[in-house]
Amino acid sequence: MSDPKKQRTDESAKPKVVLAYSGGLDTSVILKWLSEKGFDVICFCANVGQQGEDFTAVKAKALSCGAIACHCTDLRKEFVEGYVFESIKCNALYEGRYLLGTSIARPCIAKEQVRIAREYGAMYVAHGATGKGNDQVRFEMCAQALAPEITTIAPWRDAEFIESFKGRKDLLAYCTKHGIPVDAKPKANYSIDENLFHTSYESGMLEDAAVSPDESMFKMTTDPKKASDAGDKVRIHFKAGLPVKMTTLADNKTVTDPLELFLYANEVAGRNGCGRIDIVENRFVGIKSRGIYETPGGTLLRAAHLDLEGITMDREVKRITESLALEFSRLCYNGFWFAPEMDLIRNTMDFSQKDVEGSVELELWKGNITVLGRESPKSLYSADLASMDIEGGGEAMDYNPADSQGFIKINSVRLKMYSALKKKFGGA
Repeated sequence: MSDPKKQRTDESAKPKVVLAYSGGLDTSVILKWLSEKGFDVICFCANVGQQGEDFTAVKAKALSCGAIACHCTDLRKEFVEGYVFESIKCNALYEGRYLLGTSIARPCIAKEQVRIAREYGAMYVAHGATGKGNDQVRFEMCAQALAPEITTIAPWRDAEFIESFKGRKDLLAYCTKHGIPVDAKPKANYSIDENLFHTSYESGMLEDAAVSPDESMFKMTTDPKKASDAGDKVRIHFKAGLPVKMTTLADNKTVTDPLELFLYANEVAGRNGCGRIDIVENRFVGIKSRGIYETPGGTLLRAAHLDLEGITMDREVKRITESLALEFSRLCYNGFWFAPEMDLIRNTMDFSQKDVEGSVELELWKGNITVLGRESPKSLYSADLASMDIEGGGEAMDYNPADSQGFIKINSVRLKMYSALKKKFGGA
């Protein structure tokens, strides 16, 4: 790390750094270490819906450890409306399974960190992400896109820091030396990252891909085997591809506020054991990683949205948006939220969603989500046109089943040519 003293324009003032701070062991050590290196440290803790987080205690700890200020910003509404719902609108799914719960939160957090840095005139931001994970890339790519003049400090890639802290034992010894309070509760044998979209579990005992997760670790979802035998039926309404209303049919409870809607989706899907996955994924840095995820509300809303697209979206638009969804997921996972190609995809997706309007009824039962029906004022589905029983069905669309003969002949020309080529050269 460069010497902050050499970076000063005013020798009477210390350089400022905004540290993404959780109040945990690593970032508390980093806070004190940066202070010792000559920085004025402004801590920033993002409220993105972590369960049971005491932000008052986090702020008090940051200030007691030497921060000149600590901002605990409630980003939950922005996170849902600007990021979570964007991923649902795009049917985002990384490698066919992961709903991007951690990935989608990072640009939201990074944006606020940069805003605070500019407010204080800080020329540095810092984070506690390791040198082997995706988060270092996500935080720094977002920061560079939003404020290229700001330098990122990543202690877990700094040779001096790594030499001083080879493991948890060294971190605890440093805390003892500097009077940094340490949580006395036993540390779980895995790491947890959580927000209102999901909770993830990895590392520790879970690094053995053959080891099953302990049921006691799950925070957002009931064990599917122990979920209610009754289950729940819900109706979810969308407009322009976004969830706008959710109703549980048993009690007719309805929510419309975006944040409250999403939290209620979490509650209902979670109590029915929906949204758990256990996967091995490919990190951007080239390492395979085993992760266990709970994403109850996201799983429910994505299933509803995907189904509604079936009756409201043109076939060719659907084909194109499916490929864009894959690219959206890859870019989000890899940290390119603020890249021009992501802007292109999101604007295209906005256009594709203009007629995705209507409602979907679903049943949730012991980890399963089943679509029961859907309707839309902008439906492209015609029972008359699709019917196998109605003679003359589709007359209003000038559709004659006999026309299919020519359609099949034209589309089979290239298949016949391919077959002839294989026969000519002895192919199978």
